[in-house]
Amino acid sequence: MLKRLIILLAVSISGLAIVVRSGMGLGFHRIKGITVVAPPQPFKGDPFVDLQKLPCQWVAIVPYAYTPANKPQVKYNLEGWQWWGERREGILASIQMAHQAGLKIMLKPQIYVHGTWTGALDFKNDSLWELWEMAYATYISDMIKIAEEEHVEMFCVGTEFNRSTDTRPQFWIKLIDKIRHNYKGLLTYSDNWDHYRQITFWDKLDFIGISAYFPLIDIGLPLPQRLDSAWSGITDQLRNYSSAQKRQILFTEFGYMSCEGAAGKSWELEKILDDCNVNEQTQADCFDALFRSCWPEKFWAGGFVWKWYPEGMGHEGFPEKDYTPQHKKAEWIIQKWYRAD
Repeated sequence: MLKRLIILLAVSISGLAIVVRSGMGLGFHRIKGITVVAPPQPFKGDPFVDLQKLPCQWVAIVPYAYTPANKPQVKYNLEGWQWWGERREGILASIQMAHQAGLKIMLKPQIYVHGTWTGALDFKNDSLWELWEMAYATYISDMIKIAEEEHVEMFCVGTEFNRSTDTRPQFWIKLIDKIRHNYKGLLTYSDNWDHYRQITFWDKLDFIGISAYFPLIDIGLPLPQRLDSAWSGITDQLRNYSSAQKRQILFTEFGYMSCEGAAGKSWELEKILDDCNVNEQTQADCFDALFRSCWPEKFWAGGFVWKWYPEGMGHEGFPEKDYTPQHKKAEWIIQKWYRAD
């Protein structure tokens, strides 16, 4: 009888650990985060002080590696070519400074694929795929070593590899298993807003990660009521999916550009950004609608605003129109909600 009670207790504790680890249990604190762009040069001061004022509790550190067009390679940590914040020294310094500021960290290494979107990355045969997978696994292994050594709280194993996750899911399952063996923190994967239901390995991770660029309404200057209406259908779908997967949903990226049309298809707007009209109010209204719609929902674990330029470094033109909320009306909206509880 005693042996049976011990077994039942062990199973109960194990199940509780899984629930709490996935963010579905009592005591979970919503992630109030922002993505910090990896800068080209070392910081002159402490850029994380401003983030404490938002008040952020988490930051995503996002170093990029590089896959050349049609080549099964992953290039990274290249002196004289990559930005300082994308190389090991910059990643370490960024993590250490963020921790010193009292912030938790998600390390989110990403891949820039020359000439195409990451989700369209493809190779002609299995041999080429396997070469790329070995290169990517080596890259991630090096990033995991940093994450474990620096006690990084969360790690994102990949971002928007649609073709790869569709056709070669076993690679990702094996990679996650290997990471689990070497890393004690939380794990997620970042999938695109229109593809997350195709992922077959959410059960291996702690959160369903979504790049939450849901198109809301294709109007230049939408009314707040129209934004709320658009979010209603989205939250219904997310709530149902979260329940089915028994995982909370983390917006690994979310944000809007500060120009007319920001509530629509952001990836199309990016192509014509130089011709767009600046409109901070539209950006602020879109953020406000997202928070109004998602904040009451138990399925929503929070997320990371895209994106913040530390000391103004890292933008590639048009910061007054792009995603950053810095020194714009949206910054005050984020501050209002991040102070909410």
